[in-house]
Amino acid sequence: MYVCGATVQGAPHIGHLRSGLNFDVLRRWLEADGYRVTMVRNVTDIDDKVLRKAEAAGVPWWEWAASNERAFQDAYDTLNCLRPAIEPRATGHVTQMVELMERLIDRGHAYAAAGDVYFSVTSCPDYGTLSGQRLDEMQQGETAAEGKRDPRDFTLWKAAKPGEPSWPTPWGPGRPGWHLECSAMATYYLGDRFDIHGGGTDLVFPHHENELAQSTAAGDPFARYWLHNNWVTMGGEKMSKSLGNTLAVPVLLEQVRAPELRYYLLTAHYRSTLEFQHEALREAATAYQRIEAFVRRAVRVAGQLDPALAVEALPARRGEFAEAMDDDLNVPKALAIIHNQVRHGNQLRAEGESERQALAEQAGTVRWMLQVLGLDPLDPRWGNAEASELPATAALDALVGQLLAERQRSREERDFATADAIRDRLLAVGVAVEDGPDGPVWTLKGTN
Repeated sequence: MYVCGATVQGAPHIGHLRSGLNFDVLRRWLEADGYRVTMVRNVTDIDDKVLRKAEAAGVPWWEWAASNERAFQDAYDTLNCLRPAIEPRATGHVTQMVELMERLIDRGHAYAAAGDVYFSVTSCPDYGTLSGQRLDEMQQGETAAEGKRDPRDFTLWKAAKPGEPSWPTPWGPGRPGWHLECSAMATYYLGDRFDIHGGGTDLVFPHHENELAQSTAAGDPFARYWLHNNWVTMGGEKMSKSLGNTLAVPVLLEQVRAPELRYYLLTAHYRSTLEFQHEALREAATAYQRIEAFVRRAVRVAGQLDPALAVEALPARRGEFAEAMDDDLNVPKALAIIHNQVRHGNQLRAEGESERQALAEQAGTVRWMLQVLGLDPLDPRWGNAEASELPATAALDALVGQLLAERQRSREERDFATADAIRDRLLAVGVAVEDGPDGPVWTLKGTN
């Protein structure tokens, strides 16, 4: 699996990180399903924006790129993304890029002009199939240049400019074009045919369209499947630095914990936009705390939870979860299944050995599902991430689990007076209960 990673022009915000999170879940699910996954995620460390911003900051371009690359890695680690097998930098693969350009020129798909090298779009009959665009309606977003045969041709290699870094090639010194680098690195590490290519939906055109064109034109079958995650938006607009609406991980971690932020970023399907709202973030944090409280309660009551044994004991529940994950990585549905299992688990008082065993199996199954999503509250990667300092913990651990179970039994026995009294007791400590089709749903009043 090759995933287009960061262009390290600046520090990351959650819009940048959504791609890493979604493809981390895909990797985890494939591995849980028995596959061995080799994941490559690149770093674009040379680019027009990197050079401009480094110059504005008064630091060398390589220092600017390296510091932002570390910031991205710290953010991925904080949100519990597994590290890829390798994270290659564009500047470390110029040799592979030159070889790819030579193959394209030899095949008549590329040409050199005034030190630049261009891909001839009209030489590729299938150009536009990935993005579904018509050739006569396309624009690459590149400026006109001397020797460029067709305005739709895209740049593979940029001739050196005064004061800019450059590398030697048969056509003169210069630096890589954006599209060229990913084809060269993907095939170098994964071969000329690999399984999955991923990235943001904004990369479909021109980046991925151009990757596919230059790779197949060179004779490489390239990726079997293309997956694209959608944006994080604010006010209906894509989150970007130019709009000034970016939200960095350290800022958000002043409001919620790292697993809660990861949970929030996974609540929308990867192909759907996620409209950022602070209230939705707080609600997601509360929802995750319900799951966390159940798992920690089960550990205290039933002892060590073995996710593998629990899944073997309850294959039907794994099957329901697996169906959601196999359905185009339907994580929102998978989360709903987890919450349903938590509700069932909270109804177990675990007063006898059989009930304690049932609780252990239920919680173990929940833990297995959470591990697939990178959300297991007992994962040592989170450190001591328990929400012990939050007001939710006392209500969750001391009241909600036991009292909702008692309330449910009272309702089944048609003792509605007792059920209402339990609801009032919860409300008195700040827990509001609403009955839905899947059972009672509670929220903390006044959480902010």
